Amino acid sequence: MKAFCRDCFWQGHDAVRRCPACASPRIVAHAELARLSIAHMDCDAFYASVEKRDRPELRDKAVIVGGGKRGVVTTCCYIARIKGVRSAMPMFKALKACPEAVVIKPDFTKYRAESKRILRMAGELTPLIQNLSLDEAWMDLSGTERLHGAPPAVTLARLQARIEAETGLTVSIGLAANKFLAKVASDLDKPRGFSVIGAEAQAFLAPRKVGILPGVGPAMVAALERAGFSTVGDLARADLKDLADRFGSHGLRLHALAHGRDARNVNPNESRKGISAETTFNEDLSALADLEDVLAGLCEKVGRLARADGHAGRVVTLKLRTPDFRIVTRRRTIPVPTQTAKTLFAVGRELLAKEATGRPFRLIGIGIADLVEASAAGDDFFAGDERRALAGEKTLDAIRARFGADAVTSGRIFRARGAYKED
Repeated sequence: MKAFCRDCFWQGHDAVRRCPACASPRIVAHAELARLSIAHMDCDAFYASVEKRDRPELRDKAVIVGGGKRGVVTTCCYIARIKGVRSAMPMFKALKACPEAVVIKPDFTKYRAESKRILRMAGELTPLIQNLSLDEAWMDLSGTERLHGAPPAVTLARLQARIEAETGLTVSIGLAANKFLAKVASDLDKPRGFSVIGAEAQAFLAPRKVGILPGVGPAMVAALERAGFSTVGDLARADLKDLADRFGSHGLRLHALAHGRDARNVNPNESRKGISAETTFNEDLSALADLEDVLAGLCEKVGRLARADGHAGRVVTLKLRTPDFRIVTRRRTIPVPTQTAKTLFAVGRELLAKEATGRPFRLIGIGIADLVEASAAGDDFFAGDERRALAGEKTLDAIRARFGADAVTSGRIFRARGAYKED
């Protein structure tokens, strides 16, 4: 098979402009189509699409999901993107670019439910699914041809059609020989796309900017460009020893990626990267006591999420955003993995005290990273305080589950609620 139809699932050995069975123009053609089996599935403008599905009157309107005028864009629909709106853009800039947009506060309970629904469908095809976030996942369909009676490409197209029919949401699929290329492919033809990258990977990547590579953020882009590497092709042609001398093991990894090589397996057991919560203030805050009041509430939220998720974290992360939108992040590794607000707040306030020296901030966030299963939390000989805190907070969880989320709260958190609007 070198071609198939995404509407009737016809399969053929020749690339055609229209399906000979149903006349659809939605043909996928590639010489390696029958043997590629690593896919990246990405929900199209997921949060905004859920909101549009549930509110049909918004179908033809620009929709931004985000945290109010002083917040940032969580995501937006494609109509808003055409106007220049982008994820993580300050809300005031987004509304300047698209003043007619409808702004909706995120409803993560709803988004999580839809994510689980989609992943259950994918899980019927293969157990090898690795989540990246609520709206994207890798899949490995190697060896499933006999089980599903079709090559992985056709099985994925059927999944794509089923998701749209049963949920009213759309996904884009990238198919390739490895995780990196599959993720790149899924971005090529959104929304409702299906793209394939095969042996042409290196030539395809060569003219693209280095920022397309995973793990290459703005700071790394700047460092690579200063060293003379502005495109992926520059990295592919670079001397391996020179890259290692300049950037260590990261340079070696970038060289492999620039050649389209990625040895990572799709790992369903790979832990999520972290659990966090953040909020944007109605007015900038600079006083340490005011910032601590807000931090306390966020620590409670992260602790509840961690306990519900069954994870604890070895690293506490603090995030601050200045009025000019610069982000300050601080991390501390702790001796015992935590899932309690008490430990989070104790570590977070120490990190905060070093930064809150009178300058104002518009956002604060707290989180845990380097996650482990909850059974590993508090099992250290010196972890008595963590165990006691965990027992107390689990009791509060039970009270809130029975009487409501606001049944128990601290005076500090109650005072702080007027200062911010949760993102």
